[in-house]
Amino acid sequence: MPPFEVTSESIRLLAEIERQLGRYEGLHQPRPAPRLRKSLRVRTVQSSVAIEGNTLTEEQITALLDGRRVAGPSREILEAQNALAAYDRLPEWAPENRDDLLAAHGILMGGLINRSGRWRRGGVGVLQGTRVAHLAPPASRVAGLVGDVLRFLATDTDTHPAVKAAVVHYELEFIHPFEDGNGRIGRLWHTLILSRYHRVFLHVPIESVIRERQDEYYTVLRSCDQTGTSTAFVEFSLRATHEALQRTLSEFTPSPVTPAQRLEAAAEHFQSQSFSRKDYLALFPGLSTATGSRDLRKAVDVKRLTRSGDKAQTRYRFR
Repeated sequence: MPPFEVTSESIRLLAEIERQLGRYEGLHQPRPAPRLRKSLRVRTVQSSVAIEGNTLTEEQITALLDGRRVAGPSREILEAQNALAAYDRLPEWAPENRDDLLAAHGILMGGLINRSGRWRRGGVGVLQGTRVAHLAPPASRVAGLVGDVLRFLATDTDTHPAVKAAVVHYELEFIHPFEDGNGRIGRLWHTLILSRYHRVFLHVPIESVIRERQDEYYTVLRSCDQTGTSTAFVEFSLRATHEALQRTLSEFTPSPVTPAQRLEAAAEHFQSQSFSRKDYLALFPGLSTATGSRDLRKAVDVKRLTRSGDKAQTRYRFR
């Protein structure tokens, strides 16, 4: 298990994050409106590549997302295109899966380095000016160390997912498993882990807060290298998560919820799992039994849902 502690400050921040998620659930909105969703994705990608020195603006990355031509350095354009493609694939990947991690790096760094999607072969150090600020473990240990981190992610059931996301992010930075793109994959995997905890994090640009606090980000990473524990990085990450979530929710506009929106929210929640009417009603506090039954009946009629069983044993599943 990677070395870290959950401090009283981390516990306080986790409580605030849970409170914010409760507020989001109270809006009964499955996800942001399309225009806001697009804006949030652009902010995420622009911030993550900007941390690595990319100079493209949000307007230029919006143009890339729209399929329009952009004037700029070809490498920076490819970096942004790769990042847009990688973040679009988040719902397909399992954070504890090694092959998915390699595939994600292959997309992020495709055309930018020769060994995209493959572990590094040589030693690597991170420079700060002319000084080596971090010397990564030998290449021979990379696969085993990453395997240990992913096993922790898959098997630890006691640690809060937001803490695990931060720990894995730090460990990927420490191990430096790839020739380049380690910061990008660390931030991408952080978001992926959070999105498995709550799907709203698919749309929360935590990277934009990290970009604003970039000097602190690197300082905390180096401090954790020296102490041998990711405790300080966990606190930093939870503060960034809290602030990014707070900003995102401030842009949501509550509106009357339609049956179609409830079904979309339920589809995102249940995915391929079967569920009962009681399970459906539990997603929407205050929704009457009659309205919930009407939602489900209409969804079955238009073949959005399959239905099996009878009376109290009735189960539904999204097609």
